[in-house]
Amino acid sequence: MTNLEEDAVLSLNPTKILEELNKNEVSHVVWLPDSETNFMYQLMVADPSIHLVPVCREGESMAVAAGLWIGGKKPVVLIQNTGMMESGDSIRGLGLDIGLPVVMLIGYRGWNRWGVIKDSAATYTEPILHAFGIKYYLVETEEDASRISIAFEEAERTKRPVVCLMGAEWSWN
Repeated sequence: MTNLEEDAVLSLNPTKILEELNKNEVSHVVWLPDSETNFMYQLMVADPSIHLVPVCREGESMAVAAGLWIGGKKPVVLIQNTGMMESGDSIRGLGLDIGLPVVMLIGYRGWNRWGVIKDSAATYTEPILHAFGIKYYLVETEEDASRISIAFEEAERTKRPVVCLMGAEWSWN
């Protein structure tokens, strides 16, 4: 099996991710619906403790999360890396400037563990996070799911956004 074939079998079971969200008492998931998160969507809809808040554009996600946080809720933002790029000003103004302790689950479109990057979305993701000074953790297997709890601890401690880069496709494997 080649490196690229191994990469193709990497997948995230959404059950583990939802367990981490529940463990951290997430009340709302602010997200932009897409086909890649369908498996996660099915579980979130079935979970009465999680409220889904769809947005029209990723740039709205930080404002919605900030409003929920100010209202005493515990949101998480679920968007793709291209949407994170579109959200840059709201991440700066709301996430960083007001000290929003939110975890962002960012789909790492175009990334693979072997460094064969063919999508500029992956090329720019980490440099943008570095430019904003945002701490991030890579989550690409079930064993990595506990990094989500580490991200929540970091966000609370630093009063800043923390990102979990979701480096594999969602599936029911």
